[in-house]
Amino acid sequence: MSQNKYDRLPHTGDFEQENGTEVFYLSPKPVPTGMPLLSSQQLHQEANSVYLDVGAGQGSVEFAVRAYIGSVMNLLIFFIIATGGMASVSLELGDRPFWSDWGNYLLNPYMWGIIGFLVSLIAYNMFRIIRGISTRSPVRFNRQRREVALIYRGDPPVIVPWEEVIACVSASKIVTQYAVMPSFALMIGLRNAESGDVYWVTIPSGTLSHAVGEWEAIRQYMEEGPEALPTPVLSDEQFQEGTVAYFHFCRRGYRSRHWWPRYVWGFLVIQFCSGWTIPCHIAQWINRRPKALFPKSVLDWSKPLPSAQHAHPSEALLKESAEVRKAYAKGQTMLDYYKIKFTEQPPEAVVAAE
Repeated sequence: MSQNKYDRLPHTGDFEQENGTEVFYLSPKPVPTGMPLLSSQQLHQEANSVYLDVGAGQGSVEFAVRAYIGSVMNLLIFFIIATGGMASVSLELGDRPFWSDWGNYLLNPYMWGIIGFLVSLIAYNMFRIIRGISTRSPVRFNRQRREVALIYRGDPPVIVPWEEVIACVSASKIVTQYAVMPSFALMIGLRNAESGDVYWVTIPSGTLSHAVGEWEAIRQYMEEGPEALPTPVLSDEQFQEGTVAYFHFCRRGYRSRHWWPRYVWGFLVIQFCSGWTIPCHIAQWINRRPKALFPKSVLDWSKPLPSAQHAHPSEALLKESAEVRKAYAKGQTMLDYYKIKFTEQPPEAVVAAE
């Protein structure tokens, strides 16, 4: 998404509150966060000594597909219950038998025409998003040039200096029929210097610390190289969100922690109505599909440079990073250092700094 918002770039430590959403900026000037680095969503699609490609993780695709399937199932369940209610009313008002009247409602071609139209709209939207994901180039971080490139909907590549990339974590709340749930995301923005537009990439995350950890992995790659990226010690599929094995891993965990009626109604019924493992298979299929290629200009930009031509951190970044590390050594966290306090600060967000 592009957004013409910033007349000036924000800075690490800036904090905004608007419409119930709190935003904490991690960059420009990407200083150490003091958080453990991680990548729980398979975001790092390719990494070498020159560049790192960051794209949508399999878990977010699986969640989107599950939401669409759940929408269709909810529509069908509502239709069945509503027609049953209409048949019950007909039984009370007249002498028509319930089952035959319900069958007439269920087989009504006009009803199924409306349902088919709505399902087609949902399916079209789902496949449009799937196609967009599979044809979208990832964000490329070039550590030798200390620049970042993004291709947005066929526009010319947007290439921004690494230290001017906008990165922030957002914290908000989503309201469901069961509870008010916290929602977190890592947002990476590249500002087109000519137009002023900011092109955003949003990465949903389960917790604030995970969102910051995803950014810290990218930051350490740019400063230290591919050896700094998290080692995939948990190579088993059950630890990779969006896979079939992960689904059953969560199912077994839910069953072990809850009484069987809650397991049946709180997991089995809900997951069955949202496609069971079908979204996982679709997400894995999308993940295996060939991704969109970069244009020649970006491929040339991605070629290795002689060591003498490698870009180096600015003095301003080195100075600010040193000051932040001193604070971490005294036991402060990043939120402490910048005097940031979220409305409801999650416990896991306050961890020992490095």
